[in-house]
Amino acid sequence: MSLKLIYFKMRALAEAPQMLMNYAGIKYEYIMSWDYFEDEWKNVKPKIAFKQLPLLIIDGGYEIPQSLAILTYIEKLAGLYIEDPIIAAKADAILNGAQELFLPLNPIVNFAVGEDFKNKRDDLMPSLLSKFDDLNRLLELSNTNYFIDDRPHACDFLAFHHLDLSRFLDGSLVKKFPRIEKFLNAIEEIDTINNYLINRPKLIDVSIDPKLVIEGVPEPTGINKG
Repeated sequence: MSLKLIYFKMRALAEAPQMLMNYAGIKYEYIMSWDYFEDEWKNVKPKIAFKQLPLLIIDGGYEIPQSLAILTYIEKLAGLYIEDPIIAAKADAILNGAQELFLPLNPIVNFAVGEDFKNKRDDLMPSLLSKFDDLNRLLELSNTNYFIDDRPHACDFLAFHHLDLSRFLDGSLVKKFPRIEKFLNAIEEIDTINNYLINRPKLIDVSIDPKLVIEGVPEPTGINKG
């Protein structure tokens, strides 16, 4: 099977799928939109489902849009899908709850600079703390390191991504929630995930001039080449 994950230069919706595939040992290619489509995003956007990325390409033909659908597909492919409908619904609730953190957290970290960054960070903080409190309480109800059981699932990797990204806003934020901090540590201690986190493009100069360091070269975050 050939899997190609199409996205942009940013640390956002492609992170959880990549962590899940690395955890499960599933091989894939990460390809920038302009390299895969050989065209600028403004020309490609109207032609693809929901006019957004990421997009998972299976065997060069089948396409799965929407990050949550991609995660669900990979989870089933990896044999991590939850059979019990009640527990599966709980995992779906956590998945959807974690996804609510995407806006405006991801755009702020990947693109906002200067006073705009500071203002958006300060405006976000009350709702972010409220959502973190929700996730912290759900983790306290779990008897494992993760939200559901002794294996991390799609909901865990998605929650990890957003919680991890929040460290760029305030490195002490997660320390206010001991159960969340323990959860982050548990994910980071998984060998395959640790290897992925160490080797993925490093996000630098957040709030100043955000860049991803790709193969040693700092590249401005964005949806276009260059």
